[in-house]
Amino acid sequence: MRFRGRIAQLLIVCLLVSAGGLSGCLQDSPPPPLPPEEPSLPDGVFVTGPDGLGVDEELLPLSFVFSDVGEEGAEPSIGVTSSGCIFFIAFEKPMRSCDHGETWVDTSDGSQAFFTNDPYGWVDPVTDRVFNIHMMGLWTTWIGWSDDDGETWEANPHDSGAPVNDHIKLGSGPWTDEGYGMQPLRYERAVYFCYNKLLYISCYTSYDGGATFEAGGNIVGIATDNGGLHGAITTAPDGTVFLPPRVPTPTIIFSKDNGLEWEERTMGEDVGTPNPRKNGEVATDTESNAYNIWVGGDQGVYMSRSTDSGETWEQTSIRISPIEVISATFPHTSAGDPGRIAITYLGSENASVLGQPNIDGEPWDGNAHYAPSNVSHYLYVTYSLNALDPEPVFHTVRVSADPVQIGSICLNSGDCRDGNRNLLDFNDLHIDREGRVYIAFADGCTGECATMEDPQPEDSRSRRGSVYYLGSGPSLYESVGELAEFE
Repeated sequence: MRFRGRIAQLLIVCLLVSAGGLSGCLQDSPPPPLPPEEPSLPDGVFVTGPDGLGVDEELLPLSFVFSDVGEEGAEPSIGVTSSGCIFFIAFEKPMRSCDHGETWVDTSDGSQAFFTNDPYGWVDPVTDRVFNIHMMGLWTTWIGWSDDDGETWEANPHDSGAPVNDHIKLGSGPWTDEGYGMQPLRYERAVYFCYNKLLYISCYTSYDGGATFEAGGNIVGIATDNGGLHGAITTAPDGTVFLPPRVPTPTIIFSKDNGLEWEERTMGEDVGTPNPRKNGEVATDTESNAYNIWVGGDQGVYMSRSTDSGETWEQTSIRISPIEVISATFPHTSAGDPGRIAITYLGSENASVLGQPNIDGEPWDGNAHYAPSNVSHYLYVTYSLNALDPEPVFHTVRVSADPVQIGSICLNSGDCRDGNRNLLDFNDLHIDREGRVYIAFADGCTGECATMEDPQPEDSRSRRGSVYYLGSGPSLYESVGELAEFE
């Protein structure tokens, strides 16, 4: 009876407090509203720390502009003169755009009649001299240059001798106060020419702006245990010249006397490299800090830094690519002011296919060379404005709207199949004098491949010359600040 009386008392109190009914007295109060969800980054966009894991940082405002060069363009090189003309060099055609990629023209003329294959291009960032070099057969390289934005060209051959010359590369940088820099100089910049000789690397230095290469020779026994294969030449403002050989342990060879003598340094033993792989690349900033970029054994993109111009390198590697990008190849990089660096690479986020049969029928581990037929590789760009910090932050954007390649990408010309050699060996990235990033790449998935619902590897065998450049976003030179889109 007491229990029933207590309920009656409660009902009376509720009726006195609220004439609207009993709901607030006989059941729990409604739960508070859920807090709003944290905003998430769109697909293909990542902000990560030095381990490739996400960090709570605001994404840099990065937008990119696409340009179709209109020609085939595997193994492209890119450079920009102070006039704003972009040079895209691949196969036999030095293509030029002086209207921010709206239109392109072939600047070839009669002086390049002997240019044949395996080209490489370079724009000197100080003198604006544009270089266009090609193999002429297997023993000779035809070296062309232009001082008027490709309107006219001059050229000379360089006889490399037997057995062959391959992986030809050219670069330029300041003269030093020792070595070849002590010789009589006929051009304000040292020009370097390196190539693979099957057993070693040959590197030469030109005193006359690349017309002739009188000094230099074979680099034997220094990081050449893979037959002398190597990547691009990079020079620092203090005159140090870097060359990354393609060897099992990430290694850099460098010279501080304009190529007279070379030394080697190793790094990256904590992450290694895959087999097979393509070359990495070195970037140097305005204070001659160096950043070596390569693909690690887990298929991520890694970096080691040197703050003493190549003498010593960090032995704990920093992951640049997000862990979501499980397959990467063709890494290329440039730097501006200290810590301000951009890296591009081809990569895939198809994590669901890990372990599925690869092109050889073995479980796939992310290696682009063996990728299964349902893997999509896209073009990525990673920026950092504090790459020298103990805990650098990396801002990554999947730039290409559709895949660059479906299925595998051949990384070893002796082990290619099903036409997957279409992209050849490398892409390229450079910055102009404002610190704006330009990327040259060969697009393997064009036309119907880019729009169909389920493209297959056989649909992805193009090699279309293509460019992305930074439309708006931070310059790699701090003093420039934010770059706006071209009008």
